[in-house]
Amino acid sequence: MESFRIPRSSFYKWYKAYLENGYEGLKQGKRTARRQWNSIHEEQKDMVVEIALEHTELSSRELAHKITDEQGVFISESSVYRILKQRDLIPAPNHFLLSAANEFKDKTTFVNQMWQTDFTYFKIIGWGWYYLSTVLDDYSRYIIHWELCDSMKAEDVKRTVNTALEKAKIKSETKPKLLSDNGPCYVSQELKVFLKEDLKMKQIHGKPMHPQML
Repeated sequence: MESFRIPRSSFYKWYKAYLENGYEGLKQGKRTARRQWNSIHEEQKDMVVEIALEHTELSSRELAHKITDEQGVFISESSVYRILKQRDLIPAPNHFLLSAANEFKDKTTFVNQMWQTDFTYFKIIGWGWYYLSTVLDDYSRYIIHWELCDSMKAEDVKRTVNTALEKAKIKSETKPKLLSDNGPCYVSQELKVFLKEDLKMKQIHGKPMHPQML
């Protein structure tokens, strides 16, 4: 065996096959493809594609959550992306080259000059999706107020900001500017009117793919 560089395990496997079936046992059999335990059925793949085509505005992550919640089929974000990629339903990404500066261009210089607000969402098993609305002071990085909501609507933002003003005891006409991203609740006319007319707060939005204002 050593002279032919054949592993002992291979020799004894072949020898056993020869004893049991003669020369026929030494013929190399065809490997049978085994189905992986975590492979996805074609029916489920078709379902993913069908739902993706019905809801083209949703990302792979959002589609995965929707399928798990509504169809009762657990599927990961990566699996959804892979399925859509195989069906040529994922467009080639546009690559943007951005140079990062060492610091922000327009920095706040005192407390309550500008506030930031945003939502963070997560799922609690057995309860469903919840959304954490926060208001943070840009200069001190202090979280003035946070609130757990069951939706991400303009009324949730209005309530969070209003409570933050009460906690910070800001009653003067000079209110902090409010910086947010361009989510639906933040660009809604309802919130715009509330901030401008009721609270007398200036609303600004972050530049896409950049943490600072437009």
